[in-house]
Parts: sequence; C-alpha cells; structure tokens
Amino acid sequence: MLNFILKQANLPETSVKNTLALLAEDCTIPFIARYRKERTGNLDEVQIEQIVALKEQFETLEKRKKSIIKAIKEQGELTSDISAKIERTTNLTDLEDLYLPFKKKRKTKAETARKNGLEPLAKIIMSQNERDIESVAHRYTNKEVPTQESALEGARHIIAEWVNERTDIRTLIRKQLDRFAVISTKVVKAKKDDEKAQKFRDYFSWDESLHRCPSHRLLAILRAENEGFIRIKIEIDNERTLERIASKLIRSKGDCAEQIELAISDAYKRLLFPALSNETLVAAKKKADETAITIFAKNLKQLLLGSPLGEKRILAIDPGFRTGCKVVCLDKQGALLHNDTIFPHPPKSDLTGAINKISALTEKHNIEAIAIGNGTASRETEAFIKKIPFKNDIAIFIVSEAGASIYSASKIAREEFPNHDVTVRGAVSIGRRLADPLAELVKIDAKSIGVGQYQHDVDQSQLKNSLDRVVENCVNAVGVNINTASVPLLSYVSGIGPKLAENIVTYRDENGAFTSRNDIKKVPRLGAKAFEQGAGFLKIRNGKNPLDNSSVHPERYALVKQMAKDQGIKISELLGNIKALKNVPLNNYCTSEVGMPTLVDIIAELQKPGLDIREKAKVFSFNQSIKTIEDLKSGMLLPGIVNNITAFGCFVDIGVKESGLIHVSNLSDTFVKDVNEYVQLQQQITVKVLEVDIARKRIQLKLEK
Repeated sequence: MLNFILKQANLPETSVKNTLALLAEDCTIPFIARYRKERTGNLDEVQIEQIVALKEQFETLEKRKKSIIKAIKEQGELTSDISAKIERTTNLTDLEDLYLPFKKKRKTKAETARKNGLEPLAKIIMSQNERDIESVAHRYTNKEVPTQESALEGARHIIAEWVNERTDIRTLIRKQLDRFAVISTKVVKAKKDDEKAQKFRDYFSWDESLHRCPSHRLLAILRAENEGFIRIKIEIDNERTLERIASKLIRSKGDCAEQIELAISDAYKRLLFPALSNETLVAAKKKADETAITIFAKNLKQLLLGSPLGEKRILAIDPGFRTGCKVVCLDKQGALLHNDTIFPHPPKSDLTGAINKISALTEKHNIEAIAIGNGTASRETEAFIKKIPFKNDIAIFIVSEAGASIYSASKIAREEFPNHDVTVRGAVSIGRRLADPLAELVKIDAKSIGVGQYQHDVDQSQLKNSLDRVVENCVNAVGVNINTASVPLLSYVSGIGPKLAENIVTYRDENGAFTSRNDIKKVPRLGAKAFEQGAGFLKIRNGKNPLDNSSVHPERYALVKQMAKDQGIKISELLGNIKALKNVPLNNYCTSEVGMPTLVDIIAELQKPGLDIREKAKVFSFNQSIKTIEDLKSGMLLPGIVNNITAFGCFVDIGVKESGLIHVSNLSDTFVKDVNEYVQLQQQITVKVLEVDIARKRIQLKLEK
C-alpha cells in the first residue's frame, strides 16, 4: 500500500507511513491535521484526504485482484504468469483487461463458432501460412456450418474475440480516444420545439474535442441526452485506428490477411469501439463530476464559514405575498420566543398593522437585528422594514433561504418544534442562519443547500462523501460550544458521530452545562479514544479551566501550565498576553512528541483564545431603485452578493429575480484559472451591467474592483 500511494502522491514517505499508522489507530482527518503535525510532517487536511482516497483505491484494487484470481483458479486456468501479471497491475482498467479472456460470457458468435469446431480454422488463419484458405475452410464444413463462407465467417468471429481481448490493442484504441475523441450532438427532431428543450438549444448541433470539453458543458450535454432532447456520438478517425491495429496483427498478404482484416473490422465496430468509446465517455463524465464536485465543495465551505452575527436577539422574517410574512423572535441562543404573521403586501396590504406589530415586537424582545429571507417578496419586505422608525439602532440583513424548506419539513425540525408548522420552522432557520450559518446549515443534507450547477447529474455517492468531509472539516475548524450545540452539529465533531452526539445532549439536559472538558468523559459510551479525537474541538465558555475555551488539546494542558509557570504567571494571565507569549522560548519545550508546529499552534491559540476564525456579518443593501430586470441598463454600477460559483464564472444577486452572470472573462483582465481566487460565496461586491437580455432573462455583469 505504501509504495502504491507514494507512486501517485508527491508526499514524503515518512509522512505517508505515519499517516497510515494514525488512520489504522482510528484517528480522524481533522484530529490528525490539527494535533499530530509532528508525525505527519505538517500535512494539511487536503493531503491527508488524498492519502485516504489512495488507501481506499488500493484496497478496492486488492479486493478485485483476489476475486479475479479466485475466479480464474476455479476455471483451472490460473498460471504463475497470469497470477504475476495480476499482482503487478496498479489500476482497475488494466486488471479488467487481463480478466477479460476468462470472464464468463453470455452466448456469443465466437462461442457458437467454437462449438461448431471452427477454432482450429481460426488458428490456421492467424498463422498466415496458408495460401488457399478457402480450400482449408472446406474441411470444416458440417451440418451447422454448411458452406466454406460460413466456416470462414465463424472463424472470423473467433478471431474478432481474440482481437477484442488483446490488452495492447485495447490500450491503442484508448490512447486514440483520449487524444482525438470528438463528442458530437444532434437534436431529436420530435423534441426540437419542446419548451423544456430550449435551454439546451446550443447543443442541438454541436461537436468538440471530448478532452477539451469543460465540466459544465459536458454535464449539460449529458443532461440533455438523458432528457431525450439530443443524441450523442463519440467519434475518432476509424480508418487510421484500423490501420494501426492491422499493423500489429497482419504480417503477410493474401487470403489469410484478408480474413484477418475483415475480423479486425468486425471486432472494432461490434466489440471494441462501442465498449471503449463508452468507457471514454464514462471516464470524461467521471472527470467532469470530480471538477463539479470540487466546485460544490468550495462553495459549500464558503457558505458554512459565512460570517456569523453571533449571539444577538433576532427578529426573522420569511417573506410572502398572499400568505403573508411569517415573523419569529429569537433569543441570543436562538430559542423561539414568539411567532406571528403580518400582511404588508398585496392582496391584503395591511401596512399599518404590519408596522405596528414589528415595532411592538422589536421593543418587547429587545431585538438587535432583523433577518429577511431572500426568496419571494424579499425586496418588498426589506423596503417595508426600512420605513419603520425603530427606537434603537437595528441592523437589517438579507439571508439566503437555500435549503430552508428542506429543514422545515425534516425530522430534526419536527423534533425541535413539534407544536409549530413548517412556516414557523422556516423563519426560525432564517434567523438562526444569521446568528451562526454553520450551526444551522449542518441540520440540512449538504446536497440540498444548493451550492452549484448540475448537482443531480454528478455521482451522488461521491458528492455526498465530498460534501460530508467539507462539513466535518468546517465544524472542526471553527470548533463547537458543547453547551449550546445541537445533535447535528455535535455529530460532525471529530470522533463523536450521531449516537455520541445524542448522548452528549441527553447528559447535558439531565445534568446541566458542562463546566470542564473532563466532564465530557462522564457521557455514557464516550470512551478514551472519542475523548482524544474530539476534546480539542469541543469548547466550554466560562469553564473552570480557561484553556477549555481554546483549541489547545487537553493532552497539552500540562505543557501550557509549565510555560505560564516559567513566565512566573498563571495560565489565565498568559492567555492573550502577547508580550509574555513572545518571550516564551519554544525550543525549550520541544520533545520527541511535541515539535515546533504544535508549539507554534499553541502560542497562536493562546494569543487569541476562543477567537472565531470567521468574519462578523456585515450589513448589505441593494440599490433601492432597481426592482426588476426591466430597470437595468448597460453601464450601471450596482452592489451585489455572490450567490453561486461555477467553473465558467459566478452568479450575483443584484436585487432582481434573476441572478446576473460574471463570466470568467469579466472577472479580471488577466487569465482566470480559479474563480474562487477572485470571488467568494456570499461576498459583497460591486458589478457593472454589461448586457441585459430581457427576452431570455439573462444579465451579463463585470466585476468592478
């Protein structure tokens, strides 16, 4: 396994070896990355995830090797040479090619020809020594093979199967496909005028190099095909490829060469090209999936690490027209204090009643901020709220509703608010997202948050695994207040999981708040390993030990205590004491277990203990004169919020129903390799309107510095 990983990952051998050992000890990726830097050589989470992925790939390969060896052995065909070739194989494609001749096949033309006694004739043809092959073929005619031509045809079927099973020929065609494959599309005439097909009309007649086709375009083409609007073909220069195959097999001229040439053509058209072109398309789809999933993961990370407002008293509004605006009031911990409904918009238009109710609620509950969902009636509700003359200074925020409906109908929401309907739960979610996006968004399946295009078209298992890792990494990067965290949030903490998360909340409910990290050990079924993996990420505010609200792991408390003692002060006096911390001689504390990377982390944490790595939420306001797409004019400079990032650019909410697109070419005057280097999800930016297509509801924007 070690050699397999080292060949594919540009990482030091000791780092890989030690990481594998830590994984074997059931250590989690966040724990290894944060607290075992000396053993890994300071590998980050991405590098450790790469090792994990390669480890899983190796294990899958080894499992398949054992299965194949067993199958060939049961057929009595296993030789030392075949076994050695299988053992040397380092990828699944080559492994399956080796297994192909031994794979049990359904009834084939070649199998029928063998049963009819034509394999010897096929071998004679392949020897290319006979000048009059038709005379030879006559000897193989019988009741099932009545003519010379039928005998030759059967022999060619056997040769075609041999050609199909040759690994060198399959490799040759794969290389041709990898380099020269063209994907072309053609509209299904019966669907050409279908309204749903119009969004794919760019691909009604399209062709391009498959390996140059960007992820988003390939996924769009495949979706159009799946929905029955277009047909797809993969093409290469068939004549050139057939000539190259023939050069490997034909070494003479005459009848035998002619038969082999016919067999090659049959093998290529009937067996090789259909299978390998499909394999190439599947590989291209897999690559497109990986690219798209990487973008989704980056978007989700930015969303989860969005700016929290913190512990504030919040009034949240889920806007609506006909059904009204659902209003909830939350305390500093996000608990529901009151819910109501107002009708400031048509058809009821009870503006006065709505203003009076909002004013009364903000005063009664000492509201510090208002969160407004960004869905239907959002702009109108924001404008209405801004007309209210509040007694105190109340900040107004527009909050993304993505996935809120999923949460409000979920089991988690029903358990949290069994006596309230989905509209109340949705409004609560909007308010809590303002206070702490991460704590609220973890309650929703990451795939439902809406973090990119074509989410439903990529490999769903791979997408789930990737997004779950992002959530886990974000939760542990921020840390969790064990005394306020929900079960979903706690379940993502390193070493905890859903069952222990439930046990923690149950213990907290029955025994009151945790006052020290040592109290965590009292939670039923939370053993030493789980404590080791999770303790550093579980924080306790105002606890007995000030280090319990930091990312310093309990296993290093004695070390910090010694640092404080050597400085002649208490631990509490060391925290945030920049001058004292700068004077700590780190080299004096280096041991075989604790090296400079860990010591640097400890000092950084002691300088700002308990500091949230996320920026605080900022108030944002759209241009109030822009209400619809019809209000937009080329050249306008407008404030906007990035609400989606793709491989080809980003979409921006500028306060109208339709999001505008900043194409990669309009993000910078220089080449843009990664959109995320220029914008972040939920980032507040200024854009310039370049073009407005009202008919197609498309807005082209440019990023203004």
